[in-house]
Amino acid sequence: MGFFQWMITLFGLRGAYLFLHPVCLHYLLFDRQAVHSALAYIRRRFPGEGFLKQRFRVWRLFISQGRQLIDRYAALSGKVAFTYEITGAEKALAQIKAADKGIILLTSHVGNWQLAMSALGKLEKTVYLVMLPEQNEAVKRTLKMREERDRIKFISSDGHVGGVVDIMNALRQGDMVSIMGDRSEGFESMPARFLGDQASFPYGAFQIAATAGCPVLFLFASKTGLKNYHVDLSHSMTPLFTGRKDRRANLADWVQNYADILTDYCQQYPMQCFLFQDIWR
Repeated sequence: MGFFQWMITLFGLRGAYLFLHPVCLHYLLFDRQAVHSALAYIRRRFPGEGFLKQRFRVWRLFISQGRQLIDRYAALSGKVAFTYEITGAEKALAQIKAADKGIILLTSHVGNWQLAMSALGKLEKTVYLVMLPEQNEAVKRTLKMREERDRIKFISSDGHVGGVVDIMNALRQGDMVSIMGDRSEGFESMPARFLGDQASFPYGAFQIAATAGCPVLFLFASKTGLKNYHVDLSHSMTPLFTGRKDRRANLADWVQNYADILTDYCQQYPMQCFLFQDIWR
C-alpha cells in the first residue's frame, strides 16, 4: 500500500488508480486462491457467462476493491476530500440517540464500510467492532484510531461464546456494536437464498438484538464517483421473538430479510461486493 500512497501524492487519485490495472492482472494470473474466492460471487451474480468473461469480471472486481483501499488511505490521510450522500441519516440518528439499550450496526463486505465507519467515531456513542484479534491492528491502521482517544473500540469474536458477554455488556451501556452480517466469524450460521442460490449467513446479530431488545441498523457505503460515496442507513429492524418454539423460524426470516437487502445491493453495485469467500459452499 505504501507504493500507492506515494502515487497519490505524485499523481492524485486517477494516477494511483491506473497502477492498479497491472497489479490486479498479476493477482488474476497468479493468485489462484483469490480468483477462486471471487468466482464464487461472480458466477452467481453473472450466471451463464464463459471462462474469459468471468475472469474479466474478477479482474474488474479486484480493481474496484483496490480503488476503495486507495480511497480509504486518501480520505483518512487528508490528501483527498470525499463527499458523502447519506440516505436515512435523520431516522438513523434518531434511532441511535433513542436506543437506551444500545444498537447493533450490521455491516457487510460490500462497498467501503471502513470509510463510513470512521465517521461514527464522532457520534456521542461508543462503537465496538466485533472481529477476530488478528484483524484488530489492520483495522486500527486503516481507520487511524487510538482507542484511548476515539470512541471506536474492539470486542474479540474469538472470546467466550464469540464475545457475546462483552457484546451484551456494551449494549446494556447503551453503546453501538458493529457486527459483520455476511461472515460467520464466531457465530453459527443458517441457510438463506442469496443471488439465486442457497448461501450460509450468521444469525448471531439478530439473536443478540432480540435477546437484548435493541434495534439493528444496516450500514452500506458505495462508491458512486471519483470522490463521491453514497452511505445508506435506511434499512433497520427491531427483532423480537414471537415464542420459544418459533425462534428458529424468526431467525430465518430476519436472516433472509438481510440476504434480500444484500441481493438488492449487489444488483445495483455488482462490482462492489468483496465477500471473497464461498458462502454458498
